[in-house]
Amino acid sequence: QVQLVESGGGLVQAGGSLRLSCAVSGSSIFSFDPMNWYRQAPGKQRELVASSPRIGSRKYADSVKGRFTISRDNTKNMVHLQMNTLNPEDTAVYYCNAVSADGNRNHWGQGTQVTVSS
Repeated sequence: QVQLVESGGGLVQAGGSLRLSCAVSGSSIFSFDPMNWYRQAPGKQRELVASSPRIGSRKYADSVKGRFTISRDNTKNMVHLQMNTLNPEDTAVYYCNAVSADGNRNHWGQGTQVTVSS
């Protein structure tokens, strides 16, 4: 059974940084294409923040380009989201997502809260 567990969220002041981590168990991250980070702010729809395909360029939402970086750690079977220059609009629950290579299965973590104070 595939499990995704996020960590690294918390409270940070505007301009600060956080690094989110997603530990994957039950399958190698090589079997997922892509691996993503989503976020959902109160009263808003869940949105795709960053996407990491097995091959090819990583993709980012316009609102986080140049500030966030998604990366895969193949040796530890983890995915990270480095978030710099945070602002209050980044406040949300952040979710790790893994899509099976055949596109038929979607796995989600439980989410980690990120709160940015002004």
